[in-house]
Amino acid sequence: MAEQDPPRIHAPKSLHGAGWLNRPETRAVFGALSGDGAETRAVGGAVRDALLGLEVTDVDFATTRCRRKLWRGRAAPVSRRSPPALRHGTVTVVADGTAFEVTTLRRDVETFGRHATVAFTQDWAEDAQRRDFTLNALYAEADGTLYDPLHGYEDLAAGRVRFIGDARARIEEDYLRILRFFRFNAYYGRGPLDEGGLAACVRARAGLAQLSAERIWAELKRILIAPRAEAGIAALFDYGLLSDVLGGAPRLGRLARMIAIEAAQGREASAPLRLAALCVFVAEDAPRLAARFKLSNADQALLALGASETFDRALPEEGATKRLLYRLGAVAYAAKLVLAWSASGAAADDADWARALTLPERWQAPSFPLRGSDIMALGIEGPAIGETLRGLETDWIDGGFAEEREALLAKAKILAG
Repeated sequence: MAEQDPPRIHAPKSLHGAGWLNRPETRAVFGALSGDGAETRAVGGAVRDALLGLEVTDVDFATTRCRRKLWRGRAAPVSRRSPPALRHGTVTVVADGTAFEVTTLRRDVETFGRHATVAFTQDWAEDAQRRDFTLNALYAEADGTLYDPLHGYEDLAAGRVRFIGDARARIEEDYLRILRFFRFNAYYGRGPLDEGGLAACVRARAGLAQLSAERIWAELKRILIAPRAEAGIAALFDYGLLSDVLGGAPRLGRLARMIAIEAAQGREASAPLRLAALCVFVAEDAPRLAARFKLSNADQALLALGASETFDRALPEEGATKRLLYRLGAVAYAAKLVLAWSASGAAADDADWARALTLPERWQAPSFPLRGSDIMALGIEGPAIGETLRGLETDWIDGGFAEEREALLAKAKILAG
């Protein structure tokens, strides 16, 4: 007797009563796009996350309404900023100050990478076929009724990220889907990666070179802060893609320790800081990565904290932590300390490092008692003013911030001769 196929795991029939569906702005979009025989449904991430019990923030819509009749009032067509988007049936509509992306149902006729020729359709199954992963091809009507044409809920419930149709073809439409495959696994995956999807990603890895720095960083930073970031990054490394993305060798152990420390100490994940733990070894690595991914100055400053040669070997001894807090301020101090902790190999619950992390709550760094004008008043001029001030400040810091103004002025007078 032939073995029976396992029963399908059907999605719940409805998300009726979901808070995000009842928001005034969401109701306004549904209302404006309804009527005249048109159907409109929320699609993708909002439906997926709602089924997982996660918070829903952004909501995208798909509609059978003709692209030229997408909105009867408060609309901001994407055509004003991006004509190709309107040709593909997409507009941005604004309701109660919230922007929503609305797309007319479509199917791909011919694809040239991201530049596909599309035909508009009234068939929801055809629209679903052109999406990337089955767990993103989920739809919800205004009353919460679900539509799951590709059985995406089965994959979602199983923690399985699976390309729709031929994985190779989906990737060739947009090589960013290689990174999206690993990102969605880092957020929603459980168990081994889908073999077919993984094989297609590895074969197409050269296509990553065609992507812009901004698009790569947008995906990489999401992977870095994902619930299963360590597994996501490790998978990219194991299958040879991570070095292509980073342009250098990573340090997986330091990243793993940072993730463990953040979890143990209740710290929020930071993508730039985790990137620093992963692949900033020396000071030169920070500007290299900043240029590669076109990072902001603020992100580059965080990366620079990861340079191992700048770690104080005395950490987490309190004298060293006070010196560090004085130099960096509370925010950068905490980032630097976590990086140094991650590099040290100490356990995530190490009591000395944990106490050091709370130093800003227990100690406020004093202000250096002298100013440049004090040095100038002693007859010191030019560059020697700064040199004298820096030397006195260093002595003051090394002395535990104990010397008072008069004692420092006495030293300055000696230096002035």
